[in-house]
Amino acid sequence: MQKLFFISLISIFYFIPHLERASDAAIQTKTVHYSEGSTELEGFIAYDDSTQAKRPVVLIVHEWKGLGDYEKRRAKEIAKLGYLAFAIDIYGKGIRVKTDEEAGKLAGTYKKDRALLRKRAQAGLQFIEKNSLSSGKIAAIGFCFGGTTALEMARAGFDLKGIVSFHGGLDASEKAKAGDIKAKVLVLHGANDPYISKADFDAFQDEMKNSKADWQIVQYGGAVHGFSKKEAGDNTASGYAYNAEADRKSFKAMTEFLKDIFRK
Repeated sequence: MQKLFFISLISIFYFIPHLERASDAAIQTKTVHYSEGSTELEGFIAYDDSTQAKRPVVLIVHEWKGLGDYEKRRAKEIAKLGYLAFAIDIYGKGIRVKTDEEAGKLAGTYKKDRALLRKRAQAGLQFIEKNSLSSGKIAAIGFCFGGTTALEMARAGFDLKGIVSFHGGLDASEKAKAGDIKAKVLVLHGANDPYISKADFDAFQDEMKNSKADWQIVQYGGAVHGFSKKEAGDNTASGYAYNAEADRKSFKAMTEFLKDIFRK
């Protein structure tokens, strides 16, 4: 009896990790190419291929350095929740920057030209709408620069169920008017973020109220800019740092938000 019990324990410890790997193996990824005008763009798709059933789509907009490993990791995590995850490209194929200075200049180009920013985002939306796994229900999330982009998609009235901004910029070159915003809006914000001024924070709330949007802001005490990114390090004094608790809570908030908007 003891021998059988021992063998059973070995079997359990052997199979559990293999089951986890099998779950990971079900997530398929691929790089895809699409375009906006004459600009070629390169996106990243992740999905669970254990079923061919149609599912809601979650667009993911990258931070200021361009589509990279961070957004791809998030895409895989979201695919595990049962969604078709699509990390879109704003900058263009092969355009990825390494330094903060380069990123600031490039991101600034699109922040100054919100019309172009919206076109690049719309190109990603139009591309994934044609995917055979899409149920037609789509949401968009974004991190930092991507959060700014997601909010612009909402202001533009894109056909989205909802948008989620993680530590994104809240300023607008053209504020939404009543009826413009059709998507539900969730802003996940570091309460100590030094890059979002009080003026922008207050103006955003006024914009949401005046536009009669369905919106909410969740603030995380002690969190600064970039709180969801482990690669940001732990130097809170710099104003850009990872916060494990805020990361966990914000991901959970996003998960519940997506469940809610896609339930209808």
